Amino acid sequence: MKTKITEMFGIEHPIIQGGMHYVGLAEMAAAVSNAGGLGIITGLTQGTPEKLANEIARCQEMTDKPFGVNLTFLPAMTAPDYPGLVQTIVDSGVKVVETAGNNPAKWLPQLKDAGIKVIHKCTSVRHSVKAQDIGCDAVSVDGFECGGHPGEDDIPNFILLPRAADELDIPFVASGGMADARSLVASLAMGAEGMNMGTRFIATKEAPVHDNVKQAILAASELDTRLVMRPLRNTERVLTNSGVERLLEKEKTLGAHIKFEDIAEEVGGVYPRIMEEGEMEAGAWSCGMVAGLVYDIPTVQELVDRIMQEADSLIGQRLSNFAAA
Repeated sequence: MKTKITEMFGIEHPIIQGGMHYVGLAEMAAAVSNAGGLGIITGLTQGTPEKLANEIARCQEMTDKPFGVNLTFLPAMTAPDYPGLVQTIVDSGVKVVETAGNNPAKWLPQLKDAGIKVIHKCTSVRHSVKAQDIGCDAVSVDGFECGGHPGEDDIPNFILLPRAADELDIPFVASGGMADARSLVASLAMGAEGMNMGTRFIATKEAPVHDNVKQAILAASELDTRLVMRPLRNTERVLTNSGVERLLEKEKTLGAHIKFEDIAEEVGGVYPRIMEEGEMEAGAWSCGMVAGLVYDIPTVQELVDRIMQEADSLIGQRLSNFAAA
């Protein structure tokens, strides 16, 4: 299947694996790229330029296909070495960067001068248009259903994607609630040029996370996520557990007076404990409502092949039958 996204990134299928903390390691990115999609290494999981360079080199040993690096720009008391991380990406020869968080305009000249394509993750039409205006090559339009940070507008993809199509000239992919061929075909119908999957890729054999994490996604329904940190205007969709419910009780009790320090136990440093050690009650970790559409734990190749085969069937048979009628 050829779309503007497959052509832009030099990939076979219009499927991107979004950056995910402690998931987007070389094993994950290489598996997706080898299956014909675009794998993404999560830069901030590595933390330092040296570690990121090593992770990129590991991925280059596992695949000769295109893959990218996610850089999320966040306010922090002690900011990551963003100049060093960007320079590492440039020096490594990686040709795709997925940016997220704050406006990436400061870094675009350096990335573009190196021939790197930039896709920025946005949770609103206005931010998507801004990404286009500052020179991003594409955007990933992230609906309210998504795991992680859905923004504060709460617009689901059945509205957000057509609105993005109405306003954008650059290509975009659908993100949030993406799991299967139906997700892909629906996204294409609403104007997207592909889709970005996060949670669904965690529930694969190659995902470098503890099996407890995969089983938790497999067992979850679409009703099992919660929104945390809304009072701090840093909303995150996470899979519920005892740590999350404790966090929500703190938010309810403290109300407008809550500070990050009050919930640090439930959100700070929990990813290694969950993703590596399988401590599923440790606290908040990003997971989308799409967990309700996860019914198995296939290999990445099996998942991507299934999506593309079923997408061809949906387009060539089911939808064409309606047109013929």
